[in-house]
Amino acid sequence: MNGMTIGGLAAAGDVGVETVRYYQRRGLLAEPARDGPYDGVRRYGADDARRLRFIRAAQAAGFTLDQIAELLDLDARDDRPRARELARDQIAALDARIAELTTARDSLAKLARECGKGDAGPCPIIMAFER
Repeated sequence: MNGMTIGGLAAAGDVGVETVRYYQRRGLLAEPARDGPYDGVRRYGADDARRLRFIRAAQAAGFTLDQIAELLDLDARDDRPRARELARDQIAALDARIAELTTARDSLAKLARECGKGDAGPCPIIMAFER
């Protein structure tokens, strides 16, 4: 059933209407024809909502919109080997980012401990960020 307006689709995907339009311009979401003879309203269905939720979830996993477009194309062609390769690449990128964040966290924790050792002199946290 195609009963949702663009506002309903946006709400179903927990995004704004402009985000839906942006995804349409990028070719990630279809833009259905207007119904009715004069300036009818575009209607979206459950498949559109599923696709929108997929896009949002893939973004949350760190995929770029270009990668998401490729994943959608791969799904249409049933190219699982390439989809797995993209997922493995994204896992490696996430692992690298986690390592960077862990190092940053550990450094900041050390500075906080040093800062807590006394009240005299310059703050080690402030000094570290001034360098």
